[in-house]
Amino acid sequence: MTDRAFNVLFLCTGNSARSILAESILRKNGGGRFNAYSAGSHPKGRVNPLALKTLEAFEYPVEGFRSKSWEEFAAPDAPALDFVFTVCDSAAGETCPVWLGLPMTGHWDIEDPAAVEGTDLEKERAFNQAFL
Repeated sequence: MTDRAFNVLFLCTGNSARSILAESILRKNGGGRFNAYSAGSHPKGRVNPLALKTLEAFEYPVEGFRSKSWEEFAAPDAPALDFVFTVCDSAAGETCPVWLGLPMTGHWDIEDPAAVEGTDLEKERAFNQAFL
């Protein structure tokens, strides 16, 4: 067993909802054993307000989130990654940059709550479902 924290990157296309939720969940539940990050292949440029509202409702951290490109994690000064998880099929099908650290990779397809159309309640329900 190692004493160092593992670096984990969560990816989705827009880095505005699913990967943000995953980053926050690991930040809180990782017990100091993980450094959680998120990014997108085509970042939206802003975090979806319903993602932040959902995190706040479940008492998860919302500070410091921003929608950013996965290229930041391929830069020479980026943290060496131990794990990279895609959380949408679109990002999983794209050619990813070369990550520092030669991380293990995995895929969890989570339905995009930001794509749900309907009432505010239906949209909130979709974000809650993605969170859980």
